[in-house]
Amino acid sequence: MRRLGFLLRPQWLALFLLVIAFAYLCFTVLAPWQLGKNTRTSRENNQIATSLNTAPVALTSVLPRQDSSAPDSQWRRLTATGHYLPKAEVLVRLRTNDGDPSYEVLTPFAVDGGPTVLVNRGYIKAGEGVPPFAAPPPGTVTITGRLRDAEPLMSGKEPFKQNGIQQVYSINLTQISQVTGVPLTAEYLQLVDGQPGGLGVIAIPHLDAGPFLSYGIQWIAFGIVAPIGLGYFVVAEVRQRRLEKAQSDSRADTSGGPDPDEPPAPLTAEEKIADRYGRRR
Repeated sequence: MRRLGFLLRPQWLALFLLVIAFAYLCFTVLAPWQLGKNTRTSRENNQIATSLNTAPVALTSVLPRQDSSAPDSQWRRLTATGHYLPKAEVLVRLRTNDGDPSYEVLTPFAVDGGPTVLVNRGYIKAGEGVPPFAAPPPGTVTITGRLRDAEPLMSGKEPFKQNGIQQVYSINLTQISQVTGVPLTAEYLQLVDGQPGGLGVIAIPHLDAGPFLSYGIQWIAFGIVAPIGLGYFVVAEVRQRRLEKAQSDSRADTSGGPDPDEPPAPLTAEEKIADRYGRRR
């Protein structure tokens, strides 16, 4: 145990704590973060691919009531017959479509015999202030769109009204329902191309899994390698100390003891590192 006493020195204890903390973060935070993003991306890709190969169904079959929710039907194409509620229209700010800053136009839609759903009619390119855009058609119309999840609130960004137009910073259905006074379903509808009331068509994401799985595996590997590397340095230090002690004992045996007048020359830092962890050949 005396040979391992050096491990209680402050620099070694600090190294142990650093490696333990790093490995803990790798396994509990960093790897799960990337693997979770991979799971969400794969789920969304599967939902988009399914929606492209599945015929539209009636919105009321997925969202029959005002309090209905369908998180497992994201991106699915739905059709609905009803009428727009333009007086409760809202613009969402700070969007980018086709590489340009834009607004997205959100209008509640009362479904005949069903709930009121928020419809993202598409985007308009941003200019100095809000540019003019077409109003939704009056009367009864039939629309087709993709079901989308609500977005989280953007921190520190409150809704406001400017020139009579209500504006928000995210498609958060609870907030939009509060500012418009119109009850809405838990998901909203994003119009596909060629629909009544449609504006600039919002493109669906590319089916790309991204690098998240490989990143997650890398963090797991780092969490495994870090303790192994620490063990290597501990073993190397123990071996070097044994070697130095054996050399010291050998000199003492051959000379009858160390000569106090001729102390051994101290090793440089580079020599110490080379002795412990290998010299270049």
